Amino acid sequence: MSGEVAMVKACDTGQIERRQRTPWWRAVKARVARCARRVGEPFGRLAGDERGASLVYFGAVFLPLFAVTGLAVDASRAYIVRAQLQKSIDAAGLAAGRVAYTDHAVDDARAYFDANFPDGFMGATVTAFNVEFDDSKENVDVTVSATMPTTFMQVFGKDTMSVSSATTIHRDNQGMELALVLDVTGSMFSGNHIAGLRDATRELIEILFGDETENDYLWVSMVPYTATVNIGGHRTNWLVAGDPAVSSPSNWAPSVWKGCVMARPTPVDADDTPPPVVAGGIGFESYFYAAGTDNAWDNGSNPPDETWQSRNNARGPNLGCGPEIVSLTNQKQTLLDAVDDLNPWSRGGTTGNLGLSWGWRTISPRWRGLWGGHTPSIYPLAYDEPQMQKVVIVLTDGQNQFYDWPGKYTWNGETPPNGNGPDGSDFTAYDRLDNFADAHGESWSLSEARDELDSRMADTCAAMKAEGIIIYSITFGSPDSKARDLFRACATSSAHYFNSPDNETLAQHFKTIGQQLSKLRVAK
Repeated sequence: MSGEVAMVKACDTGQIERRQRTPWWRAVKARVARCARRVGEPFGRLAGDERGASLVYFGAVFLPLFAVTGLAVDASRAYIVRAQLQKSIDAAGLAAGRVAYTDHAVDDARAYFDANFPDGFMGATVTAFNVEFDDSKENVDVTVSATMPTTFMQVFGKDTMSVSSATTIHRDNQGMELALVLDVTGSMFSGNHIAGLRDATRELIEILFGDETENDYLWVSMVPYTATVNIGGHRTNWLVAGDPAVSSPSNWAPSVWKGCVMARPTPVDADDTPPPVVAGGIGFESYFYAAGTDNAWDNGSNPPDETWQSRNNARGPNLGCGPEIVSLTNQKQTLLDAVDDLNPWSRGGTTGNLGLSWGWRTISPRWRGLWGGHTPSIYPLAYDEPQMQKVVIVLTDGQNQFYDWPGKYTWNGETPPNGNGPDGSDFTAYDRLDNFADAHGESWSLSEARDELDSRMADTCAAMKAEGIIIYSITFGSPDSKARDLFRACATSSAHYFNSPDNETLAQHFKTIGQQLSKLRVAK
């Protein structure tokens, strides 16, 4: 008795022989033979053996077992490919989310995908790759499809299989107190820079707020600066006792005190010491640009003209005083309205150091509860508040300086020569140049005074960074190398400094900053 028959000895030999002659038997035997030939010669010899019926039973067991094994192997390969696809589109979606407002977001997504999913990975071929943003650009969907060759399942006529994956990235803003410290001096007329600043700032606000009109985890202040800073004419309780803005408001007639203040004595001009409404606080003096040969105004035939449109020909007690600070607010429209009011204010000079100090004060916990208005009494929060960052963006299109207007008026019978204003310069929050130098026992030139302002700004930068405040700095237009070096050193790192030579570049840099300040997470 052959080995095969011995395996099925319970069967009648004649019955087996009759079965071997049926069509069903021949079909099964042919199928097994073809499969065996593909697997290997040993099974081929077995398939050709006419001596017994064991081949039928071998096929009945072998075919399902081989199919299950082949399916498991190919499924495992598909799982590996799908996992790599998922990892790759997650990276692609995060990359696209960071640059959602640019025209290269899809290209960046594909570059990140390709870097994580090499061409031909496990034999797979990508057949479709799609990136879609919703209208708010707060969500990005990435889908991918691929085909890959099978290994064992080819035996059963299945040569390829499809694999796909999808992800959604949600852009969520981190909790943040953000101060925008913006140069609005007269030089912003040049190259229509002021329009570029307005457009870029609006775009930043849109990126941060998205479709939300308010966000309880996003608080933004805005500090426009010139040669002084405007704290708001209603904040008279921040002034020193007996200040003329309170005791002699008629000094400004027919105008009124607009809200600009003088710099406090060093070192408190550069820090976040609170005003006198707090125990130990130090007050401010009101800003008053007296009438003179470079500012001809009175309460009679020479009334003030304090509009920004009059540029260098403006005159009055508030000459050079820009728009009021916007303290921390979570209202998108409040900020957009303030952006619309950004205009270039001429005369005086540029004191970026004071702008930065006031930006600090808008987010310093030492000023908590002092700002009022749309700023709740619990703000600014502590430096170590969980899940909240403190960030400042400071921008200039020039350099810190005392400006000396080359024009002149005849006033009280006196006419100064061109380029030689009273006491060396225009009036600023530090007074005029000569008075500023005298207060320090010095005789500074305009260049030396600039060095002093730069030094004070560097001190403020260092103090803010020591508190953990993130500083982004931007030079706009064509500031000289000295100004660029100052702002580069002020930034938290070299990656936080941007040089924007024109409006288009400024817009892109503001977008980049906004995207960096946005928190991205994989939603599904």
